[in-house]
Amino acid sequence: VQLQASGGGLVQAGGSLRLSCVTSGRTFSTYAMGWFRQAPGKEREFVAAISWTGGSTDYADSVKGRFTISGDNAKNTVYLQMNSLKPEDTAVYYCAADRGGWGTTRAEYEYDYWGQGTLVTVSS
Repeated sequence: VQLQASGGGLVQAGGSLRLSCVTSGRTFSTYAMGWFRQAPGKEREFVAAISWTGGSTDYADSVKGRFTISGDNAKNTVYLQMNSLKPEDTAVYYCAADRGGWGTTRAEYEYDYWGQGTLVTVSS
């Protein structure tokens, strides 16, 4: 399974970006998907997750109400819509796929496949 993340870039505070993660190689529709991020000098942290049915989502408190995760099984793609961006959202964002389980998880070790990351920079 390969994951290709894209959509990062430079945006001013208050702006929006939409990240995409295309999955290839296996059946995407049965994988739970997650987004993580790693800011400079910090550990990677959970951002959002969506169950393989799309019926369950989870968000880190720091992004709740600003970010939305969604999936399109027909396109094998998961999205992260990021609104009201803040400088503290600056990080490399990674998508990940969990081939097991029925819900969502925040635990990195639960995810089996990872994308290469896309850089989001939010200027003040």
